[in-house]
Amino acid sequence: MKTSVLVLSAFLFSVQFCFAQQNVEDEIRQLSKDKWQWMADKNVDKLEPLFDSKSKFVHMSGTWKKDEEHDIIKTGRIWYKNTTVHDTAVEVSGNTAIIWSRITLEAIVRGAEAKTEFTVTEVYQKQGKNWKILALTFSSVRDTHEIKK
Repeated sequence: MKTSVLVLSAFLFSVQFCFAQQNVEDEIRQLSKDKWQWMADKNVDKLEPLFDSKSKFVHMSGTWKKDEEHDIIKTGRIWYKNTTVHDTAVEVSGNTAIIWSRITLEAIVRGAEAKTEFTVTEVYQKQGKNWKILALTFSSVRDTHEIKK
């Protein structure tokens, strides 16, 4: 009887853990999706609480911190007009989540239209009740690139 209760308890705990893990992965996917829309809308008010104060952004033309990324978005130096997400993979470890997204980004960069394939790596950290982006890196890839899961 004791063995049955222990096995059942272990099973229920593992099922609950799997659901919790999946919920966090879904939350990160949605947050990433929302971020792309806020960037397209140039909505720095929504992005402000999402970006950690020490966050870094790696683009094809440079690396900068939160304030410069906000300024780039607000002024339209880079206008993230449309982001099509083709594939994602999320891994969670403790209070850190990483999402890899294969995207096609349609943007206006310093006045010129650009359509580029990227794999974007976003590193999130749970701080209190909220997730914050610590790092966002664009890696230029071919459209045949696949994210390994």
